[in-house]
Amino acid sequence: MTKLVLGLAVVTIAVSCGRTPPRSQVPAGYGYQVAPGPGANPQLGDRAPHAWRNGAPYGHAVHGIDISRWQGDIDWNRVRGAGISFAFIKATEGGDHSDPNFRRYWAQAAQARIPRGAYHFYYFCRTGAEQAYWFIQNVPREAGSLPPVLDMEWTNSRNCPRRPPAAEVLREAEVFMQIVGRHYGQRPIIYTTVDFYRENQMGRMNAEFWLRSVADHPSVTYPGQRWTFWQYTGTGIVPGIQGDTDINAFAGSAADWGRWLQRRLVR
Repeated sequence: MTKLVLGLAVVTIAVSCGRTPPRSQVPAGYGYQVAPGPGANPQLGDRAPHAWRNGAPYGHAVHGIDISRWQGDIDWNRVRGAGISFAFIKATEGGDHSDPNFRRYWAQAAQARIPRGAYHFYYFCRTGAEQAYWFIQNVPREAGSLPPVLDMEWTNSRNCPRRPPAAEVLREAEVFMQIVGRHYGQRPIIYTTVDFYRENQMGRMNAEFWLRSVADHPSVTYPGQRWTFWQYTGTGIVPGIQGDTDINAFAGSAADWGRWLQRRLVR
C-alpha cells in the first residue's frame, strides 16, 4: 500500500506555554511538515474551561481531536491549520452499526495530512469476536494510519443495558484486542472513563491507554496508570468544526510524538 504523507501539527492554546517545535525535532524519513505556528491561525479554545488543580493539559505540545457523525461537515485544512496533530474517528459500534460519516472523514483527514485512526464503541450484548470482525469489515487496513482504538465505557442504550462482571469485560476485551491487533499489525489502544476503569480493573489489561479525565489530571483520577492520550474536554472549540469537540493531549513532546508515530503507525 502507498504510505500516507502525514502532517505533524502542533497546537498552541490561548493559555498554553507550548511552542511550535523546530524542524530539527521532526524525525526524518516521514515527510512530516510542522503546522503553522503561534499567531498564524485561530487558537483552540474551550466553551466551558476547567480550573485545573493538579496539572493542566494546555502545556502539552501535541493535541488532537476525536469525532463522530455529530460534528457534521468539517473543514479539515482549517483544523490542521489550527495545530491539530491527530484525529480519532468513530467507525463502528457493537456488531451492526457503523458511523455514516466515517469513510468521508477518513478520506478528508488524510487529504489534509492529519494522522488519523478509527475507534470502535463497545457494546456488552455482543461478543468481543463479533465486534472485532465488524470493525475489520468497516475499517481499511491502510498503511500510515494510527492504531485502532477500543472504546470501553458503560452504555446508556435501551437496547443493551447489560453491565457484565469485570471478568467477562476483561476476557471479551482481550478477544477483541487480539483479533484486531493481528489484522492491523498494531495492538489497539484502549479508551476508557474513570468509573469504567475502576469498576472493571482495566489496569490489568496489557494495553496502551487513552484516558478521559475532564475534572482533574489523570495522575489523580487514574493513580499509577500510564497513559498516551488524555481526553481533557468535551466542550472544545476547534476552527473548522462547528459546535463542541473533544480535545485530547498526547503525553510527550513533539519529538516523542514523532517517535511514537514511527513505532505505532499501521504498516
